[in-house]
Amino acid sequence: MTLAEVLTLFAIGFVGSYISGMVGIGGSIIKYPLLLYIPPLLGVASYSSQEVAAVSAVQVFFATLTGTWAYRRDRFIHPTLVAYMGTAIIIGSFFGGYGSKFLANEAINFIYAVLAAIAAVMMFIPRPEDEAYYEDVTFPKAIAVLSALVVGVLSGIVGAAGAFILIPIMLVILNIPTRVAIASSMAITFVSSIGATVGKVFTGHVLFWPSVIMVIASTLASPLGVRVAKRINAKVLKWILAALILATAIKIWYDILF
Repeated sequence: MTLAEVLTLFAIGFVGSYISGMVGIGGSIIKYPLLLYIPPLLGVASYSSQEVAAVSAVQVFFATLTGTWAYRRDRFIHPTLVAYMGTAIIIGSFFGGYGSKFLANEAINFIYAVLAAIAAVMMFIPRPEDEAYYEDVTFPKAIAVLSALVVGVLSGIVGAAGAFILIPIMLVILNIPTRVAIASSMAITFVSSIGATVGKVFTGHVLFWPSVIMVIASTLASPLGVRVAKRINAKVLKWILAALILATAIKIWYDILF
């Protein structure tokens, strides 16, 4: 690896993980397109969709691990919500991650674009904004499990732990307050990333040194993003996430269609 490639990967991992830690996602929705397009644009490297998805899966595991640890003393992570949705999503993400070896690069990009588009639409659905701790929050368990299982399969295919679609589901369908949704999704994403990472390792597409660099950057940046999130208004966090999802959806669909 060249120094330029190392610095590019570290920058992508650090910036993406800082933002993802702030809005409660693993970061693949940010780092997937960056890894796919920035290195070849700069002329430092070129990765296939399969390789990008595999590196993203490994990176998400460590980014969400450190992010969840940063939230450990707050009362925003909902243990029951994490248990129900985490169990369902780890099962789905394992099969999705392993099953991705049978799909072409174009199919992986298409699935990613569809997920991003659905998430973007859901984020712009109006809803009341409440501040609450997890003790005050209830949710329909059957719907939570079913939605997490479906998201796990689909997100495992693209190497994303699924928080970018789980958060809209929690906000709109399960009616979870924003801060609780963001913190809980970080923990759920960590759980789901276990299945996705194991599945990707079995495919043989994981690039060792790019993964190491991304993991180091994510481990440093994700807790910093969480620290900032605790001080920002919940509505601001929601709109930041909505903007990220919308921008990613537009970019991926543009590349697919044109």
